Amino acid sequence: MPAFWILIIVFAVAAAGYVLGRRRAMVSAGGDIRNLHSLPGFYGTNVALSGLVAALVVLAVWTVAQPVLIERSVANSLPPDSYASTAERSLMMADVRRVANGLDQAVEQGAMTEQASRDIRTEFTDIRTRLGEIGVALGSNVTAATLRAAQRYRAMSATGDLWKTILVLALSLGGTAIALARTNMDFRARPTVERGVLVLLIAAACIAIATTLGILFSLIFNTIEFLRLFPPAEFFFGTTWSPSFTGRGGGSQLGILPLLWGTLYISVVALLVAVPIGLFAAIYLSEYASPTVRSFAKPLLEVLAGIPTIVYGLFALLTVGPLLVDVFGAGGLLGVGWMRGGTAVMTAGLVMGIMLIPFVSSLSDDIINSVPQAMRDGSLGLGATHSETVRQVVLPAALPGIVGAILLAASRAIGETMIVVLGAGAAAALSLNPFEAMTTITAKIVSQLTGDADFTSPEALVAFALAMTLFVITLGLNVLALWIVRRYREQYE
Repeated sequence: MPAFWILIIVFAVAAAGYVLGRRRAMVSAGGDIRNLHSLPGFYGTNVALSGLVAALVVLAVWTVAQPVLIERSVANSLPPDSYASTAERSLMMADVRRVANGLDQAVEQGAMTEQASRDIRTEFTDIRTRLGEIGVALGSNVTAATLRAAQRYRAMSATGDLWKTILVLALSLGGTAIALARTNMDFRARPTVERGVLVLLIAAACIAIATTLGILFSLIFNTIEFLRLFPPAEFFFGTTWSPSFTGRGGGSQLGILPLLWGTLYISVVALLVAVPIGLFAAIYLSEYASPTVRSFAKPLLEVLAGIPTIVYGLFALLTVGPLLVDVFGAGGLLGVGWMRGGTAVMTAGLVMGIMLIPFVSSLSDDIINSVPQAMRDGSLGLGATHSETVRQVVLPAALPGIVGAILLAASRAIGETMIVVLGAGAAAALSLNPFEAMTTITAKIVSQLTGDADFTSPEALVAFALAMTLFVITLGLNVLALWIVRRYREQYE
């Protein structure tokens, strides 16, 4: 049974358990709510959670673990002489998955009988023909061993799905029945539900922490493996970025300094655009705008934060870049010849700055509004004008929080990818000219992991070292921002 339908059934059982639990509690109390230990809703919630939580946990774990275990089992069962390397075995497993899906389609559409799918040796040609008839493209390297593995893959998946359905539904129905049997007017439903909710909250926090640690450890281990294969001094202090994969040229030069320079340069240009506009917009909206203007201007400004970054990238490539060439190019309006192409630091920086305006504006607006009104009233009572109060009282009081907002926006700028890929180019260069093409760490992470990469080579593992460097930079900025904001809170709260 598909996981979607299992979910529907589990939630239906939980809803029915809520109604039955609530009703059973009221019946045990003789219809008088005053005889119950807890409110009726707690009894229903206890029954619903009993039939829901364990079933959903098992469903989630099984759904994630089953494909991994089945693929590992099928991969280990492949004949050793059918592949020459780990990479070839991975390609063979991709064919196994594709053929297994084709077998499912063929059986569902009646194009192939179950007997034909089992008798792989005698029906090899017939199976290939029938799979082709239903649109399953098979490569020339799909052999009888691949088809046998696909059959095993499909059979194990079907068995796993069956047991998953049985176990999840049994847990749902069993938990609901046990909770209903315990439900009576003396049952302490409210403390039980509150403890259950507390456990769920702790589990959610642990999942978030575990995910962060998993990402961090994966970066650390692969970075260590990269630094074991490639000299750390050349990586951290090299001024040339020129990866060359095995069989495509000479040795690679993987110096991070050009990428780090491009990342910081584009981020600085973006902040020079976003900080003044965002900060002035925040001052206007919080101190000068009428409630009517603020009610529609603030949501319109924050719409910029919801635009996908790929849209910003296309805007940089198709609009901002050509516009800058028309102004700063050799045949442009100024005729200075500074810009030879549409992809440049200035192109990506301007568009990224526009994207960051709502980050700076919204955070700064909240921080300015958090300044105590008593400070404004005191300044006005001493005879200062509204503008003098904003300039000499409100902004100095909000400055630590505003600096924290700017640092958070800087972290967002450093981690941007699509705008850089489409707007800044792919050249790793150390240059002060903002009208030249450059690239960033994030753009090179994408390029290093795209294509037929051998993940045991330094050219592929360097992506994890780049990601680790970026992680450390952004983590440092976030910690600094949080420290500044915390100090601000201690001072003015």
